[in-house]
Amino acid sequence: MSADFEVSGTNAAALFSLKVHRGEGMALLAMNWKQGQPSDDFVGFGIEYKEPGAANWWALTNRLSFPGPGGAVDPNAKSTLRSPIQKFRWVHFPLNADLPGAFTYRVTPVFMNSQDVISYGDAQQVEIELSRETYPGELNVAYTRGFVSSQAFVDHYGQFGAINTLIPAKPDDGLTFVPSHPKAQDAYNWMGFEARRAILDLLDEAIADAQAQVRVVAYDLNLAEIVDRLKQLGSRLKIIIDDSGSHGPATSAESQAAAILAGPDIGAEVKRQHVGNLQHNKTIVVDGPTVQAAVCGSTNMSWRGFFVQSNNAVVVRGKDAIGPFAAAFDNYWDHGSTAKEFVVTDSAEQRPLGLADIDAEVAFSPHSTANAQLGAVAADISSDTTSSLLYSLAFLYQTPGVIQDAIKKVMNDPSLFVYGISDRKVGGLDLQTPNGTVAPVYPSQLTGRNAPEPFKSEPTGGSGVRMHHKFVVIDFDKPTARVYLGSYNFSTAADAKNGENLVRIRDRRIAVSYAVQALTLFDHYEFRVIQNDAKTAKAKLELKPPPRNPGDTPWWAEDYTDPRKIRDRELFS
Repeated sequence: MSADFEVSGTNAAALFSLKVHRGEGMALLAMNWKQGQPSDDFVGFGIEYKEPGAANWWALTNRLSFPGPGGAVDPNAKSTLRSPIQKFRWVHFPLNADLPGAFTYRVTPVFMNSQDVISYGDAQQVEIELSRETYPGELNVAYTRGFVSSQAFVDHYGQFGAINTLIPAKPDDGLTFVPSHPKAQDAYNWMGFEARRAILDLLDEAIADAQAQVRVVAYDLNLAEIVDRLKQLGSRLKIIIDDSGSHGPATSAESQAAAILAGPDIGAEVKRQHVGNLQHNKTIVVDGPTVQAAVCGSTNMSWRGFFVQSNNAVVVRGKDAIGPFAAAFDNYWDHGSTAKEFVVTDSAEQRPLGLADIDAEVAFSPHSTANAQLGAVAADISSDTTSSLLYSLAFLYQTPGVIQDAIKKVMNDPSLFVYGISDRKVGGLDLQTPNGTVAPVYPSQLTGRNAPEPFKSEPTGGSGVRMHHKFVVIDFDKPTARVYLGSYNFSTAADAKNGENLVRIRDRRIAVSYAVQALTLFDHYEFRVIQNDAKTAKAKLELKPPPRNPGDTPWWAEDYTDPRKIRDRELFS
């Protein structure tokens, strides 16, 4: 595995710098002008790429274009060489990101004269591997797409009604739901992205390893493609399924799955459990002669978890790495009927994962006062952040206390850079400080309907949470970079009452991966806010030509005057 998870352009003749950061199935391209500010006739960046071993360049497209005759809006996406990107960074999702070898990116500055004639400057070019596994054979980070509300989804699979043909209206109908969308399987591959593939592949590996024992803890369990694979494991499967709230009744998908798996024709061992409040883990452990792996993260084994929500999954491999997950399963099985029983087990303490190249450890909830984790995470955020804080935290609005206090403290420090996203508006974080930090963007403020030209109306993804991540990235650009992740909602309940896992990883490659994911979400939903604002103002969304009249400013003016955009431009490039 190449260490080059960040690469920079080397063309001294180019007027700008280029730095590309590797994500999971994606790449973040960050540009910056080398000397001073661009000229007024600079109108953006053209971006092209080549797949590994290919000869042809493919230009990225932009749905925004320059104003047409009479102010008409062009509804067609165009090459960024003609409709350049008017941003100093961009996240690209290559169609075949798992191809082995290096992807090549070429970024070209685009200029426009007073007669609207386009010309080009010297380009920067870099090569970077985007191969599927983060650390092959040790650890892989994977994400769901989470972009049902997007122009890409609309282009491929249709507008509002499409989602109803792809996922069931009710979770309890999940095990028997049959999609009617003509492109259903292609849509599931796109929507589930790498996380779905990583989880299904691990279960397929377990089925193929005839002696492998499989241990599963599930919160939501209503997805047939998961249950069908679990059925094939037969008596090799032991599974704990949450029975809290709506999961408890006999009509729930979780109860249906439990009855199927415990039936005489399958013979798995099944236990229903909610620990103190919830059994909220989403873990799979496979221990066999050829496969020793475990999966954790925020991705529920459900329709919404795979296909609607933004989620992450982490797969670790090796006997030492799966040890803490297997031990936690046994402790939940034997001592998980109440929080009081579990908190005294070894699993409630931090345990190293024993990965050769990665400093990582995991702790399982519920915790006692003596081994609680929440305060330590808050202290790391508030006292030890030296550069940047990026976070994506579902239910942050429900968790006042030390984590919100820590985030507020960091946001008030003008030397630190903060971007965050929650699934709903979070009171107390809607502040603007001198360093330009901004309130979290939250998907629930978006309607999706009646999008302004040239955009098509987007589906909202149905009711319920769409942003379901639970991760915090501290100082992604420093040697001390670290990530907190898991099923853990960074709340008192997650710490002391629920069955949860919290993973702490100190590794820049992994921190950069999560940083790119955080930026992708922030940009995605921030632009949907811009769409909504444009719709309200009955304004057009289009590219900005060079200044032509007194008082006009170039498109990039805010990137050199707004404190937030200045720090953004400088930090990632």
